[in-house]
Amino acid sequence: MIQSAARTRTRIMPCLLGVLFALVIADGYISQFLVMNNLGIEGNPLLVTLVNNDEFLYLKILGALLSVFILWDIYRRRKKLAISVSTVFVFIYTIILYWNIGVFITQSVC
Repeated sequence: MIQSAARTRTRIMPCLLGVLFALVIADGYISQFLVMNNLGIEGNPLLVTLVNNDEFLYLKILGALLSVFILWDIYRRRKKLAISVSTVFVFIYTIILYWNIGVFITQSVC
């Protein structure tokens, strides 16, 4: 039982970072789709000019990778802080993703 709990603790951060990376990329794809099909707008004023270009997805991938590497570096020194911050980011991006999907559904139906 103790070994199982220790293994679970060591897998939490890689799983959180993988989910966070996937959520950021999914947000990029959905946001670009919504904007290019006039179903929504980009909420980030820094990305508004890039959302119609291929560079937008490259920027999202680069930003996601950078975030994952920074959080992993923090995890090596302060495990609880990194897990807490990563959990919050996963929660926030999950809400953003559901919001984008809700916009898509409401705009497609109406």
